[in-house]
Amino acid sequence: MTPDLHQDVTSRLLAEFSFKEKTSGGSRWLREGVCPSCQKKELYTNADHPWVIRCGRLNNCGFEAHVKDLYKDLFERWSDRYVAAPSNPNAAADAYLQHARGFDLDRIRGWYSQETFFDHHADGGKGAASATVRFPFGVAWWERLIDQPKRFGKMKARFKPGSGYAGMWWQPPSLDVTTVKEIWITEGIFNAIALIHHDIAAVSAMSSNNYPEQALDALLAARGGKRCKLVWALDSDNAGRSFTRKWAARAKEAGWEYEAAQVPVRGNVALDWNDMHQRDAFKPDDLKEYRYQGALLLAESANEKGLLIYRHSGGKRLEFDFEFGKNLYWFKLDLDRYNRAYAEIERNDETHSLTADELRDQALDKASTIRSIANCVPRPLYFQENKLTDESWYYFRVEFPHDASPVKNTFSSGQLTAASEFKKRLLGIAPGAMFSGTSQMLERMMERQLYNIKRVETVDFIGYSRDHGCYVLGDFAVKDGAIFNINKEDYFDVGNLAVKSLNQSVHLTINRDESAYRRDWVNLLWLCFGAKGLAALTFWLGTLFAEQIRATQKSYPFLEVVGEGGSGKSTLIEFLWKLFGRSDYEGFDPSKSSLAARARNFAQVSGLPVVLIESDRERIGEDKTHVKSFDWDELKTAYNGRSVRARGVATGGNETYEPPFRGAIVISQNNEVNASNPILQRIVHLTFDKSTHTRESYAAARELESVPTEQVSGFVLQAARREKAILATVEARIAHHEQFLLAQPQVKSTRIAKNHAQLLALGEALRDLVGLSVEQSEALEEQIVTMAFERQEAINSDHPIVTEFWEAFEYLDGQDQPVLNHSRDENLIAVNLNHFIQVATDRRQQVPLLRDLKRVLKASRRHKFLEIKPVNSAIRGIELTKGSTVKCWVFQRGK
Repeated sequence: MTPDLHQDVTSRLLAEFSFKEKTSGGSRWLREGVCPSCQKKELYTNADHPWVIRCGRLNNCGFEAHVKDLYKDLFERWSDRYVAAPSNPNAAADAYLQHARGFDLDRIRGWYSQETFFDHHADGGKGAASATVRFPFGVAWWERLIDQPKRFGKMKARFKPGSGYAGMWWQPPSLDVTTVKEIWITEGIFNAIALIHHDIAAVSAMSSNNYPEQALDALLAARGGKRCKLVWALDSDNAGRSFTRKWAARAKEAGWEYEAAQVPVRGNVALDWNDMHQRDAFKPDDLKEYRYQGALLLAESANEKGLLIYRHSGGKRLEFDFEFGKNLYWFKLDLDRYNRAYAEIERNDETHSLTADELRDQALDKASTIRSIANCVPRPLYFQENKLTDESWYYFRVEFPHDASPVKNTFSSGQLTAASEFKKRLLGIAPGAMFSGTSQMLERMMERQLYNIKRVETVDFIGYSRDHGCYVLGDFAVKDGAIFNINKEDYFDVGNLAVKSLNQSVHLTINRDESAYRRDWVNLLWLCFGAKGLAALTFWLGTLFAEQIRATQKSYPFLEVVGEGGSGKSTLIEFLWKLFGRSDYEGFDPSKSSLAARARNFAQVSGLPVVLIESDRERIGEDKTHVKSFDWDELKTAYNGRSVRARGVATGGNETYEPPFRGAIVISQNNEVNASNPILQRIVHLTFDKSTHTRESYAAARELESVPTEQVSGFVLQAARREKAILATVEARIAHHEQFLLAQPQVKSTRIAKNHAQLLALGEALRDLVGLSVEQSEALEEQIVTMAFERQEAINSDHPIVTEFWEAFEYLDGQDQPVLNHSRDENLIAVNLNHFIQVATDRRQQVPLLRDLKRVLKASRRHKFLEIKPVNSAIRGIELTKGSTVKCWVFQRGK
């Protein structure tokens, strides 16, 4: 390892795993690192050559990782780190082969050259170049891209354009195929080179689906018709295993002696021969294991495979389960029967022609029994649990011989301890799957398969996980600017983190293909909704970072979108959802939901909006007594990210489950929110109407409605990838904007200033993210400042019903002789509402319904509400006698 690379690798290892430098036996080591698998301080590596880190708990953990897998970015810019020069034109290629592949350059020098590849369409259409390592064969060549190959999509390597390799193989120049006893046939060139390093004659077929017929014919001719053994050493993935069986059968027909060798598959990591070379795994026992795995793959019957497993165990496993042809079998050896069979065969071998191994094999055939116990293969993948609710499951994959699509689902611990329960669960999740084994067989199976099973951390929501610093978004996860695809086992491998979401309610369909991302949607939104649309988009962007903003700012506001029917609220919100990959969805109606349902809606997302639609049903003149009540004060704690509801956990103890609110609230309805002052201060408000509608805006709205989610959902990935930059902008600018707003005479509330300052800072981040024009940026800033002014004015003003009430009260109440005010204290106003309605009706004044008036009157600002109590009346009249007691609403008279 070169000094600069060694320094970079070592600094990262120390920072991530907390190693301590030790010296032992004259060698320097990094020890006592925290293992990412078992969390014990047993991780170690060689300090001078820190290529592979390992956990010292071999039996209980056995974690192992190569630094090039841990820190891929250090092994992706070879041309930058190692610049080619006339004295060494292969500088980057040499470094790549030596440090990324672990090869001895003296063994392979002259086999390759360093070249350059340029693709005009790579890197999002910008074009990109990469150095390559090129290996010639015949008149063609193969080359590997070594500089950030992700920029070129799925293409990591390529052949000479117009050339073919069907029927051929790549042969190391140093290999004389006429003298070897066996030849290993690998997929990739690097795998063949890795085997050459361990004195194994190897060639590369360059693809698993390429049978090197022409090369084999040439080999036979070169050897004068004398055949050698072929060892099919393709990769251990599904394609490699399938073609190994296919090509072995074809070689058998052609008269070749053959075997197979396979790298064992452990967990979700598929390793190849190059990986084994870098892990120094070519000792005699390792090679014996590889050939054994190959023999299992080529076994032609269940009986043959069962006997192979038994012999490999050294006779220690008398009973065990095994898979053959996607069916599950049970092997059992009767020792008494074996001894009798062995003695009988030995007695009948009068000529002593059988060897001890042959005697044993024949006895095993007679003494062993193999029975089918399942018409499928149920295989546990990992353990997952929800620590908050104390629930756990084992995640299984069930494969069938007749169907290429496996079934994946969970089993509880109870279903894995009784054959009857296992059988019912298996049949319930996998159509036609039958298990006929006993509980004892099931116990032996699970004891072996569940030992040291992989653990996957879970979240019960979709979106941003603060504990993991990671976005879990449908089929993608984003962490530290990198995008990770969900693996075939339905979880995310994010560096050393394995995580998945248990949420099944929110479905995001996100398109990662940048070439399909449509960038003109911003101008459509501007044309349709103007600066208000950009303000809504700004808040929507901020919901992705609500958790991070609350971590530093302690709060994130609510957005209220209000407007008459047809003003475009639904079109706007449904389109904003498309940006996050959610189609045909606007929100949910809390007034139609139970308290439990509302709580679950609030808890099932993180870093995503929760949209409440048509929540305020109590309108003047409408009887909505059948509608369930919804109190806006339920949302107070959501502003600071605290739980909106707590519930007991069925554990027999006094545990409660109070999930924090991790998202952001959007309110969309025709009427403004009618709530207490604290709730109103938590809201940033947008009002939409039809006054700005034009033919052009109508056409833009139709296009926004029809644009497929796949063409705009890339926005959420772009935003999540720029998490650090966006949060840095917000953190750096929010104080400036807050001071600016508080300096304005129109803004008095610090909470209002803080809420809108957050939007202003997010607006700057949005400008950089989507490329807003100067006109759009200035209009957005002006809009947010106006929103702050209007919110302050709304906070200072009474509800329209309250304003109407006081105007009517002041008109009806006498100047000299009180008509409505029962209070004897001139600083107080005491009103009996039924009396007020009666007098107003007699004077033909239009007044609101009494229930509407009672609902909003306590929030009065012109005259502060104090209490409801009996008052000794100061009014003389026919209906009331002075000195009588009347139940009144009492207010502090304002100035």
